[in-house]
Amino acid sequence: MGLLALFLAAPAAAAQTTLMPGVTYERGVQFTPHGPVAIHVVRGPRPTGLYALRTVLSNEAIEGTERVTAMQKRLAASATMVGVNGDLFAASGHPSGVLMRGGVVETAPHGDRSSTGVTPEGALDVRRIEFFGTWRGLGQRRSLNDLNDPPGPNGISLFTPSFGPATPPQAGGVEVVILPLPPTTPNTNLTGPVIQVAQAGGTPIPQGGAVLVARGTAAARLAEEAPIGTNVTLRIIFRPEWTGITEAVGGGPVLVRSGGPVFRAHEAFLSSQLAPRHPRTGVGQLADGRILLVVTDGRRPGYSVGMTNFELAQTLVRLGAVTGSALDGGGSSTLAFDGSLLNRPSDPGGERPVTNTLQLMYYGVYAPAPDAVISPNGDGVAEQQRQLSYKVVQ
Repeated sequence: MGLLALFLAAPAAAAQTTLMPGVTYERGVQFTPHGPVAIHVVRGPRPTGLYALRTVLSNEAIEGTERVTAMQKRLAASATMVGVNGDLFAASGHPSGVLMRGGVVETAPHGDRSSTGVTPEGALDVRRIEFFGTWRGLGQRRSLNDLNDPPGPNGISLFTPSFGPATPPQAGGVEVVILPLPPTTPNTNLTGPVIQVAQAGGTPIPQGGAVLVARGTAAARLAEEAPIGTNVTLRIIFRPEWTGITEAVGGGPVLVRSGGPVFRAHEAFLSSQLAPRHPRTGVGQLADGRILLVVTDGRRPGYSVGMTNFELAQTLVRLGAVTGSALDGGGSSTLAFDGSLLNRPSDPGGERPVTNTLQLMYYGVYAPAPDAVISPNGDGVAEQQRQLSYKVVQ
């Protein structure tokens, strides 16, 4: 039995709040036969002008994790932001799908799961994207198997500075350092000279360059066709091309398509990930371009039991979304503003470090709401004056 359609207003103490100009937050409760569900909703304008919807990488490195609140504090001088956790990730912190920042691809998309992209005009584009790649040295054009992820047997991968300071340790491989190399924008030829050939792994990844890492039969071919001094040309290919996307994050499955909830997206998820009631995170866009960030708490009987994936899709549609996608859920589900939590993450230890986040950023002047006036003698006049604080990020 699904969630009741009624969206009950939260108590006055938790009514709709303006977080920053044009961006509001509210917490609501839906009552279901399974128990209450706490829903946190952020509404923001189309992300253009003073607003942007951007991906943020944990600790500025592919491997590793960081809390959503910590990322916001780290970037507080550049923008005021409200955001949610992003992609699913491995124990190492490596995201399961695409990460694109400023038009530069940093991890490859998962072809059997939806990716969420953002255009410069502030439109969300949720679709499945497949990754292909090529490289060419002295020989013919050859396959590039992955980006910032270790190659499989007889495979070859490209590592860029966003991975971290050095390539992973490996035995029996060949590593070719290219410097300089243009940023990894998709569907563009990238050419640079080979300056070093190594074999032990752990090769430093130079800023402004990259390292090709090969194993097995691909290692012998790389050593033969990309000696020092050779110009190597690479191409990161998306199919479909996903033209104009500047920010992107993995996740899935798609939740809303053409204004309707998607029941079966037929993506690479287990029923155990979609059918039970868990904490959930979703992002959506209304027909007029406004953005929705939605988090449901869960795994807390008596407070919030969580939602199924389809119930999250229905919730986004009730809130007006015409397109939308799920992001990582469970203990990862987090909503934070300006470095402070808005929801109640389900992990016993509190907020979980995650691989990346999706942040609605505001670049204008931000003045936090002043504290309540304290009048000890009841005459309505504060005994002390407080100084108004504000932040200018542009």
